[in-house]
Amino acid sequence: MRYLLFSLFLPLVSSLIINTSPQIGPLNRKDFPNGFIFGTSSSAYQYEGAATEGGRGTSIWDTFTHQYPEKIMDGNNGDVAVDSYHRFKEDAEMMKDMNLDAYRFSISWSRILPKGKLSGGINQDGIDYYNNLIDELLANGLQPFVTLFHWDLPQSLEDEYGGFLSPLIIKDFQDYAELCFKTFGDRVKHWITLNEPWSYSQNGYANGEMAPGRCSSWLSPNCTGGDSGTEPYLTAHYQLLAHAAAVNVYKTKYKNSQNGLIGITLLITWFVPLSDNKLNQKAAERATDFMFGW
Repeated sequence: MRYLLFSLFLPLVSSLIINTSPQIGPLNRKDFPNGFIFGTSSSAYQYEGAATEGGRGTSIWDTFTHQYPEKIMDGNNGDVAVDSYHRFKEDAEMMKDMNLDAYRFSISWSRILPKGKLSGGINQDGIDYYNNLIDELLANGLQPFVTLFHWDLPQSLEDEYGGFLSPLIIKDFQDYAELCFKTFGDRVKHWITLNEPWSYSQNGYANGEMAPGRCSSWLSPNCTGGDSGTEPYLTAHYQLLAHAAAVNVYKTKYKNSQNGLIGITLLITWFVPLSDNKLNQKAAERATDFMFGW
C-alpha cells in the first residue's frame, strides 16, 4: 500500500522530490577482507547432462522430470543441461577469466555408484570424470568445493527402500561419502554433505513440487503417494543422521591426513513477528528454527 500511495501522490509533489536512494559505487576485491572467497556454484543434475553416458545410473530427478514434465516450468529435463560433462574444461577456463577463486559443484551419486551402494559396483568412468574436473579446476587456480548430495538420489535406492524415508539410507550415504573422501580428498579441502535439506524435505515430500514428488492427495490433485504430514519430518531426520555419519567418518579417518573442512549448506530465511503479540513472536521463532535449526 505504501508504494501505491506514493505513486498516486507523485504528480502532486514531484517538484519537491529528492532522490534519497543510496549511491552505491563499484565494488572490487579490495573492498572485501583478506581471504574472502569469490566463486560460483552448480549442481550435477542441472549442469552435467550426459544422463545416460559414462555408466551413470538413473536418479530420482531423471524419473521425476520425465514422468512429470508439467511440474517443470518449461517442461525441460537434465538429459543434456549445459553439457558440463563434456565442456568442463571450457567452464574452468571461463571461471578463471572471471577471476574467481572457487567452484562449488555436486557429485552425481549415481554417476560413481550407479546402483547407489558399493555392492552395486563402482563406475570408474564416473570417478575419472570427477578426477579430471577437480584437476582442471586446480590447474586454473580454482578451489573445488564439493557437495555430496544435491537432491539427485539414485533411483535404485528410492525403489529399494524409499530413499531418505528409511534408516537404511544412512549406511549407504556414509559409504558413498567415504568413497568420495578416499578418492578425491587429496585435492578437495572443502566438503558439503547436503544441499538445503529443508528444500529437499519440503519440496520433495510436503508439496511434491520436486523429486521424488511425494505429497498427500488432500494437498493437491497432482499428488500421488506420500504423506505430507509425516514424510517431510522423516526425511529431515534421516538426512541429519546421514550427515552426522559422513562427518564422523571424515573427522575420524580423513581430516588429519587431508586437512580439509566439512559442513552443510542451509537455505536461510529470516522471519520477524508481525507485531509484539506473543503468538506472532512464537510463530516467527518457530519459522526461523525450521531454517536455521538443522
